[in-house]
Amino acid sequence: MAAKKTKSDANQTLATGRRKKSVARVRIVDGTGKITINKRDIDNYFGLDTLKQIVRQPLVLTETEGKFDVFVNVDGGGLSGQAGAIRHGIARSLVKLSEDYKKILKTAGLLTRDPRMKERKKYGLHKARRAVQFSKR
Repeated sequence: MAAKKTKSDANQTLATGRRKKSVARVRIVDGTGKITINKRDIDNYFGLDTLKQIVRQPLVLTETEGKFDVFVNVDGGGLSGQAGAIRHGIARSLVKLSEDYKKILKTAGLLTRDPRMKERKKYGLHKARRAVQFSKR
């Protein structure tokens, strides 16, 4: 899918990023570098600097940090999973915008969806692998 043109003739791309139970719908538009997550600024949404760094990683690698505004709708999972989902969505959206970014993002491993999921709980156990405490008597 090619980059869409909006009414203001600005480049706009849409992409979906996923990690753990989180799903992020990312929209990138030409702008000043503002990142908005669920209608809140990135600084208000994520408290930890490491999570903000994870989200900005694709923009830093492709040297497009001040060129695009990023609008994200994310739900499901915790903050760490959401940050990973947003990073995945931004990377996919940048590749749709320009194929030149694909090599940079691919070598950094940002285009690959992290397949690790929570293991299901098994019958007779407390959790996925945690067994009942052994009792000698």
